[in-house]
Amino acid sequence: MRAAPYAGSPESLDLSDLRALVHGLGVDASVPPVAGLTGGSGPARRRLDGFVRKKLMRYHRDRNDPALDAQSGLGPYLHFGHISPLQVALAVKARRGPGAAAFLEELIVRRELSMNFTHYNARYDRFECLPAWCRATLLAHAGDDRRERYSPEELERARTGDPYWNAAQREMVLTGRMHGYMRMYWGKKILEWMPHPEQAFETALALNNRYQLDGRDPNSFAGVAWCFGKHDRPWTGRPVFGTVRYMNANGLRRKFDIEAYVRRIEGLPKPGGSAT
Repeated sequence: MRAAPYAGSPESLDLSDLRALVHGLGVDASVPPVAGLTGGSGPARRRLDGFVRKKLMRYHRDRNDPALDAQSGLGPYLHFGHISPLQVALAVKARRGPGAAAFLEELIVRRELSMNFTHYNARYDRFECLPAWCRATLLAHAGDDRRERYSPEELERARTGDPYWNAAQREMVLTGRMHGYMRMYWGKKILEWMPHPEQAFETALALNNRYQLDGRDPNSFAGVAWCFGKHDRPWTGRPVFGTVRYMNANGLRRKFDIEAYVRRIEGLPKPGGSAT
């Protein structure tokens, strides 16, 4: 959700006691730090170098497969300004090839699309940000029967009957990020399970902004809104979704080794170093 603006000025910040400073900013201390992740420009450059050397050449083929962990992991560093998008673009552009082209399309075109969305749509963090056709079809089906329903608390704790959704939620909580394809599935299922589309939108955005290290970012606001039809087109009508695009577990099983993704998430360390 939208954060309250900081009332002071950067020049007035007292950096002698960082713990007190963070407490005064109202940071949610109930969310623990991500194990094994360090901020700063040095780690950001190393992350970029590793991505360019090891993953970029196959990025166009592997990026959508959650089992492969082929994404760059640069989102948090870009969000907090630890690395410049220009620096990233130049390093990627120097390698050329279809992997570089696919990554640059996301870094430049889709990032600009998200920034334009949040800049020109004052309701970017509310259900009203959606195009009229999305709101109309979702509200027309708001009273449809939901075979499964989960509370926001059950969703936050990954206590659903869907092991793939639960894995995506745990990935976000434990690592501060979620594979891009799984976030689309994750948001669609929240829409399917919540009793009303507006509540679903609020819940998805609240979970995203609480646990994603690059939450509260134009890319995040646009990504959540996409799950509800933004930047998409109408599809064949169905219950609950209306003409908003639908996704299901059969699609995950058909396209990927989704069980390998679940195993990878199960092996992630919990805060404190133990395995999940």
